[in-house]
Amino acid sequence: MTSTHTIPILRPTAAPHEHGWLVESRHPTSEGTVVYVRCADCGIRRVDLQERPPAPPSALSRPLAKP
Repeated sequence: MTSTHTIPILRPTAAPHEHGWLVESRHPTSEGTVVYVRCADCGIRRVDLQERPPAPPSALSRPLAKP
């Protein structure tokens, strides 16, 4: 039975943390190397671009949660 007079149940969100990025794949492009990474702890993914090999990658996308 359902009721229209119920309080929604709030789902707990993950506490903010420092992501530990793991490389899932990398692909060379004309702009540099595109790197697909995933947080080892929470599973969020992000796409990075490494323009020059000695330089660290920079984020191309915001962190995305699994659907």
